[in-house]
Amino acid sequence: MVMNKKEVLEIRKQFTPERCAIMRICGCYVDHEKEKKAELKKAFLSLPEEETFKYFDIFRRTLSGTVGKNLLNMDFPLDQEMPGGTQEFLLKLKDSKLTDDMLLEEFYDKVIENYDYAENYYIILIHGAYDVPGKASDGEEMFDASDTVYEHIMCSICPVNLTKAGLTYNAATNNIEDRIRDWLVEAPMTGFLFPSFHDRAADIHSILYYTKKPEEIQPEFIGNVLGSSLPLTAGDQKSSFQAIVSDTLGNDCSYETVRNIHDNICEMIEEAKESPDPVELSKPDVKRLLERSGVPGEKLEAFDRQFEDALGEQKAFLASNVVNTKTFQLETPDVVIKVNPERSDLVEIREIDGRKCLVIAVDEHLEVNGIEVV
Repeated sequence: MVMNKKEVLEIRKQFTPERCAIMRICGCYVDHEKEKKAELKKAFLSLPEEETFKYFDIFRRTLSGTVGKNLLNMDFPLDQEMPGGTQEFLLKLKDSKLTDDMLLEEFYDKVIENYDYAENYYIILIHGAYDVPGKASDGEEMFDASDTVYEHIMCSICPVNLTKAGLTYNAATNNIEDRIRDWLVEAPMTGFLFPSFHDRAADIHSILYYTKKPEEIQPEFIGNVLGSSLPLTAGDQKSSFQAIVSDTLGNDCSYETVRNIHDNICEMIEEAKESPDPVELSKPDVKRLLERSGVPGEKLEAFDRQFEDALGEQKAFLASNVVNTKTFQLETPDVVIKVNPERSDLVEIREIDGRKCLVIAVDEHLEVNGIEVV
């Protein structure tokens, strides 16, 4: 089960003064030598108002981006749900409501040992208890009829960098002066929410992991701190899908078939755009997709093995990770052509004077470097 964008948004909405469900905040500032330089332990609502607004912004960013790219649903392997596993440790941390100093120090030590970052950073950990409102038959929330309390912890890891050198206006002296450089906590690069919020309740079998850069997912941190299986990044999913198509079609990998695959996936995404759940492509889904796109049956004889070799333990691709719905791209060693996906029919491959050529229909006007030509 995965946390979808609607569920992410519901938790994200709690990071406001009106809805705040954060009970406690703890933090640890780590320098470039991996030394703990300062620690914070407070009731969140005891912070000055200006500080809470800045923290709210950090927390909202920790639940931002696209599910499947920046926000990755990760399950615990069975061995990590046994006594002594990472799930047990995270549950203890949550159940302590971040008041157990020894658990906090152990968590910080685990992060420092496994987080790959050469500069200064700030580990922020919060404990929250969201009183989940019930829902009426028409779908409206009933805030006075709570069904459950979603108790959770969330971690945000933020780079801390010196502000840029420059000149500034000093209102007290009415002068332009050299700017004083200080250390600024920036937007989070990494974070996680535990347990996941699924079907409006806690799912202790999974974690929602955040990465600002989809291709930099901190494998040591995921494996040793969270204990989860390493997910395929968006880029890995795309290259694995491309490998399956190439291996399945072999020498019969034609332009028309690849275009059909792209068009069919875009159609699936468009049909599901109102759904909060991302479109997944499991092994049967990909097989049906290839058949629908014109791949002959004999080419699919080894498909099951090719799919498992490419995807490993991951059960499915996310459709949004394997195609770009905004552009259809053709590339040679010297030329790159980007086409509106809805008009990929304008491009054909023909043999002219013994050479394979791309032929693009020009129905209206043609511009070259912004200049209309005839």
